[in-house]
Amino acid sequence: MTILVYETTLRDGMQGEGMFLSVQDKLVVTRVLDDLGVAYIEGGWPGSNPRDEGYFTEARRLKLQNARLAAFGATRRLSSTCDSDPNIQALLRAETPVVTLVGKACRFQVTQALGIEPQENLEIVADSIRYLKTRVDEVIFDAEHFFDGYADNPEYSLSVLAAAAEAGADYLVLCDTKGGAMTDDLQRAVLAVRAAFDRPLGIHTHNDADLAVANSIAAVTAGAVMVQGTVNGYGERCGNANLISVIAGLELKKGQRCLPEGKLSKLTHASRTLDEILNLTPKHNQAYVGSSAFAHKGGIHANAVMKDPRTYEHIEPETVGNHNRILVSDLSGKASVVMKARQFGVELAQDDPAIPVILEQLKRLENQGYQFEAADASFKLLVDGAKGRRPSYFVLHDIDVHVEMSDGTLDVHAFDCVSRARIKLEIGGVVAETKAEGDGPVHAIDKALRNLIDKFYPSLKKVELLDYRVRVLSSAEGTGSVVRVLIRSGDDVESWGTVGVSPNIIEASWRAMVDALEYQLVRDQVEAYV
Repeated sequence: MTILVYETTLRDGMQGEGMFLSVQDKLVVTRVLDDLGVAYIEGGWPGSNPRDEGYFTEARRLKLQNARLAAFGATRRLSSTCDSDPNIQALLRAETPVVTLVGKACRFQVTQALGIEPQENLEIVADSIRYLKTRVDEVIFDAEHFFDGYADNPEYSLSVLAAAAEAGADYLVLCDTKGGAMTDDLQRAVLAVRAAFDRPLGIHTHNDADLAVANSIAAVTAGAVMVQGTVNGYGERCGNANLISVIAGLELKKGQRCLPEGKLSKLTHASRTLDEILNLTPKHNQAYVGSSAFAHKGGIHANAVMKDPRTYEHIEPETVGNHNRILVSDLSGKASVVMKARQFGVELAQDDPAIPVILEQLKRLENQGYQFEAADASFKLLVDGAKGRRPSYFVLHDIDVHVEMSDGTLDVHAFDCVSRARIKLEIGGVVAETKAEGDGPVHAIDKALRNLIDKFYPSLKKVELLDYRVRVLSSAEGTGSVVRVLIRSGDDVESWGTVGVSPNIIEASWRAMVDALEYQLVRDQVEAYV
């Protein structure tokens, strides 16, 4: 059976704290979602703000290959007719083939939130759907607060669904609006609705009880054929159902088709692309698509995975566009080191004499605060060093860093600040010195270093700093704490991570910077200057 995936990042997802997309951003997201192969893309609420209205105007020019575009809105007001209701008319102006209409399906919400009589709500639901059904291709009814209403007064909640169905709604979507439904209760309710109505059902869950994905899958098991949610679980409060996990779970565990053939492998790309557009850091431990979803750290695990990935991986990572990773740490055994080195194109036999050296260095360095999970390039250099084949591209003689800071304004938080760095290096037996100014001491050091070694190793000119992070490791020491610096560098081919640890942030940064540059030189097989 095919399950219809209804994606609502552009509307419900934007209700999450700190979430914002411009019209152009929303158009880019629309293309990504269409390429993923979802059946519906809810573009927004055209009656709520000018940005959504502008989006629908621009979206008419899109040539979608897989998805139908939906506009979202509420039933008409009690005091209005559909012809005069501004929200209803805004839905029509959106000119989408699909309109999703939300209405109260809980007696308590009707009397308390809307302040109207239960019968009046039934008439409003029916009238709004009937009006739209004669003017658009498809009308989906979102039964808001359905599960709360069904638990309190099932007769009334079912009467709302009956009014929507009789008025011509194409789908009845049952909403766990507050996100607190328990899975067994929700599934029983879906089964009851399925027995009472011949209209196809949908499910819309929120994650306030951390059950949105489980509840969505349970609803499908009970008969729902449409699942509403968002990529990565974006949304108000604790978020919506994470469609990444719902889609993967239904396709790989339940045998239900959610996306067109060949599209499942795009899940990881879609997840990370949307995070990038929204300027969010991807969750490394997110199921299926996270960078840690198929990462193995313990030596026993790594040894088993090396023999057969099925020993500790519940699916093949490639089916969702991900891949496995072997992490190295002081928990690592020989198998971890062998597999990790292999990922860098370095073959180590199980009895290689360098392996005990590598393990001893790993334990010593991690005891100091080093971690190599996000610093693969530093690990590669460690292996090369243990094998006696890490070239010496230059030798540091000394670094002098000078920072001038003065309060030149009336703003106590604003300072005039200048950082200068002087570096003396020995390259190929020649001692050279250089100076540079930067926005801060680390920037000044980086510029001075690059000014000098780029002349000897021109290929380093293409290396760029992509990310720089500092983590305090021993806060009990206050400003004298040990820090770990993680640097992400890259060129036009790939990106790589390096790490440095020290009580001195300048030293930690230096170690990470040097590893980043030397990794590129080793990778490109550049000979040390002599």
